[in-house]
Amino acid sequence: MAKRWSAVVALLMVAVLAACGTSGSSSDSSTSKASSDPQKAAAIEKIVEDLMASKYLKSVIVRVTEDGDEVITKAFGESQTGIPATADMSFRNGSVAIAYVAAVLLQLVDEGTVALDDMIGKWVPEIPHSGEVTLGQLATMTSGYQDYVLGNDAFETVELTDPFKAWTTDEMLSYAVDKPLLYKPGTNWNYAHTNYVILGLALEKITGKPVEELLRERISEPLGLRNTVSNLTATIPEPALHAYSPERRGILNLPPATPFYEETTGWNPSWSITHGAIQTSNIYDVEATGRKLFAGETLSKESYETMTSTRLRGVARPLPGCTTCVEMSERYTYGMGVVLTGDWIVQNPLFNGYAAVVGYLPGEKVSIAVAVTYKAEAFGPAGAYDNSGNPIFARIGALMAPDHAPPIPRD
Repeated sequence: MAKRWSAVVALLMVAVLAACGTSGSSSDSSTSKASSDPQKAAAIEKIVEDLMASKYLKSVIVRVTEDGDEVITKAFGESQTGIPATADMSFRNGSVAIAYVAAVLLQLVDEGTVALDDMIGKWVPEIPHSGEVTLGQLATMTSGYQDYVLGNDAFETVELTDPFKAWTTDEMLSYAVDKPLLYKPGTNWNYAHTNYVILGLALEKITGKPVEELLRERISEPLGLRNTVSNLTATIPEPALHAYSPERRGILNLPPATPFYEETTGWNPSWSITHGAIQTSNIYDVEATGRKLFAGETLSKESYETMTSTRLRGVARPLPGCTTCVEMSERYTYGMGVVLTGDWIVQNPLFNGYAAVVGYLPGEKVSIAVAVTYKAEAFGPAGAYDNSGNPIFARIGALMAPDHAPPIPRD
């Protein structure tokens, strides 16, 4: 069986240790105004074009702002053969929405509705171990729940055998919550989609509103994210960025020498996170997420400090049998719904042939958003791949803020 999740694990462990890519012609995007720094814009184009060639990327969409001023917004390569990528194309934003869910929880804390140390059993008593785990532990992924995705062969087999399956929340959680906790809650860290699925259920009970409505009212509308929408189906609003992947070749038992590369745009993403937070977006909204949410908009000073805290550097450590239990470092530290890498606040989704990065540097007010898709040559023999948005982000970050270069591999 192809272990496509191994690439995701590598991404999560080092936010970070990514790479993949290919050449492609660039297409001019619709931009609202001229670049605030034409020299930097030209240098960014060169960065993208170089990494497209070395990482075998089919498309790259990039947007960079500095103190709110546009440096560049441009699409490179093709969405489909013969159809250029454009800057207004929609794509799946994946784990960017994890930051939105965390922000909603922190808003409720600011309002005095809940506390981070409240036990989740008050709202979801049917979930095993709910009397041991707090809301804050779900949001920081320190609950000890095992993941239903990463390293879970049974789940991977079902999901890759039928990528069009519409998953229910109960089905997703059935692969994880009945298993023993990996550690006593609060004493370690492991990346687990399970946490945010349960947190979504709790938020719905706490507020009496579905997650989709919470994200729209508390995040998208206040931040002006007009192109960010929730949808449980495979629908991507037009114009849509198309994606491709060979990651099912193991499930299909294809010989290593047999070429295989299929479109994944229509795969159902319902397995990927709490229902209501499965979204599509575009490069404008993803960049604005960095510039606004990652700058602390919609949160109190205390809650913003909680979201961007590096306290897990003294908690997280490797654990036998846990592939995503790792020590936090300057390169990768999980905050609450976001990753801290150097002085940057980051999220970087990777799944079903789509990858993206959004990073914000508070001190310099630089926001970088990158979305990529892949050519067939970008994938390993078993269909594994890394987030090739990471080295693009790292190089652009080093260009924009040389004294605060992201500590992410640039190659």
